[in-house]
Amino acid sequence: MPPTRVRREVKVKAGGDPVKAGDQVLVNGVFANGDRVDVIGLSRGKGFQGVVKRHHFRGGAATHGSMFHRAPGSIGASSFPSRVVKGMRAAGRMGGDRVTVRNLKVVQVDGDNHLLVLRGAIPGAPGGYVIVRKAIAAKPEPKPQAEKPSKTQVAKKTAKK
Repeated sequence: MPPTRVRREVKVKAGGDPVKAGDQVLVNGVFANGDRVDVIGLSRGKGFQGVVKRHHFRGGAATHGSMFHRAPGSIGASSFPSRVVKGMRAAGRMGGDRVTVRNLKVVQVDGDNHLLVLRGAIPGAPGGYVIVRKAIAAKPEPKPQAEKPSKTQVAKKTAKK
């Protein structure tokens, strides 16, 4: 195998054709237009963030000399248990987590250029590596509902007759 930046081991579908070392897995051999896929990647790292941005805390009053603008507030009782309980939401590093976006629709498969065009959000920074797999829990495409006429529209139609 030639040197590559990323090399992964993936499962082959049961009963599928055996894959030999050096075989290429092309996009048009796996996916088709209209398929549903899951995309897995690393979310963008945002560095060290406070509790307002990281956990959507509300923050305190901005005026009247409050001095409590973006602080987290109480982090536990003082006498018992005399410690900060595990799992307490606090400031820290944000982002850089493994994220799975489910049920994205394959809009187009371009086998000549090895491109897969998807509708929806893809996790991670531009140029980042993602894993695309067939959707585990594929949902059908939502169909528009026929609008029921309101009572006023029905009344207007009957009044005209």
